[in-house]
Amino acid sequence: MTAVQTTPAPAPAQAVSPTVRQTSRRAVPWIVLGAIAVFVAVGGMLLSGSGAGAGTPLGAGNAAPTGGKALAQVLSQHGVTVASAGTLDEVRDAAGDDTTVLIYDPAGNLPAEGYDEVSSIASTLVVVEPGFQTLQRLAPGVRAAGAPEGVVAAGCGVPAAQRAERIDPRATANTKDQASPDTFRAEDDAASCFVDGHGGASLVRTGFDGRTVYLVGSSALLMNEGIEREGNAALALNLLGGHRTLVWYLPGVLDRPVTGGPDIAALTPGWVTPVVVLLVLVFVAAAVWRGRRFGPLVVENLPVVVRAGETREGRARLYQRSSARLRAADALRIGAIGRLAGQAGLSRAATASEIADAVAALTGRDRGRVRDLLIDDIPRTDADLLALSDALAELERATAAAVSPGQPGPTGRMEA
Repeated sequence: MTAVQTTPAPAPAQAVSPTVRQTSRRAVPWIVLGAIAVFVAVGGMLLSGSGAGAGTPLGAGNAAPTGGKALAQVLSQHGVTVASAGTLDEVRDAAGDDTTVLIYDPAGNLPAEGYDEVSSIASTLVVVEPGFQTLQRLAPGVRAAGAPEGVVAAGCGVPAAQRAERIDPRATANTKDQASPDTFRAEDDAASCFVDGHGGASLVRTGFDGRTVYLVGSSALLMNEGIEREGNAALALNLLGGHRTLVWYLPGVLDRPVTGGPDIAALTPGWVTPVVVLLVLVFVAAAVWRGRRFGPLVVENLPVVVRAGETREGRARLYQRSSARLRAADALRIGAIGRLAGQAGLSRAATASEIADAVAALTGRDRGRVRDLLIDDIPRTDADLLALSDALAELERATAAAVSPGQPGPTGRMEA
């Protein structure tokens, strides 16, 4: 008996896909880096402040030296509802029947027409550091009079100014970059308060559209670092705390008027776009329907014999249609020169001048005239071209007669 050899069973294949433990080990460095990045981002946010508006000049929530948080908090403690607003829509939502609106717009975001809408909402307007356009709108009789000089007394009958007695409207060391103090000179019956030695007032009370308007020339009076000087706090509290609601309005870019002409989309009627799309679809469908797919060229022998005379007539008609008189004259001359060279016994290498001289000698004609006829004359009109053709034909007949007297040969051209 022969021994039967048995093949050992194959060993189980090893898995090549990474296990969960291997995958997690590889991901540990990335998880650590992600945690560090989140920690750094959160730490930076905490160190930079509590919000994007923390650095806004004279912002109600800004605790920096240039902010107005101290004044807003004191007013809130005295029962005044302080609402911050960045757009006219927010002013409308926050305002009530008994409202003071504080406007500080150093960038000029609020257009002159916006003050009309604000005056219809507010009972009292307090405008801080108004620009030229704002003064022209609210108080045309008031103009800027330069920077304040120092501490000034009230010197007017406005109750808020009398309670403050003395103020210091100058910018402090930390507010110089944000505050641009100014004074006013009123030319009408507006009340001017805190007038310095040059006649510039830091506070002016006037009226606009039936509302009381206070023009404050220095934002430093209301900022955190400047409000504690002299009677600045008393003036700010009395100006802004006269009504139950205070809307702290700092106009933004959303209040800027939209300038420029309308674009083409605004000028185009609504039905144009669907019609254009429909036309494009019709064009594509027509192209697919009527388009032809050109295959490879097929060489085919045509069972048609075209006579030389017909070819010449067709070419002549093309020359006539395109007014190619010089090209037609060149074609006539080339044919005539070739035939004249054969009649004169010249080789094909002979030049046109040599052929003209030989023809002139054979026919006894003037060489200049023969040369002009064969080379130089340029037909300007169809009549000139016809005359040139007749002259060439007559020259060929004369040359043939000179070479073979009594047997004038054909000219090689179509005869009528």
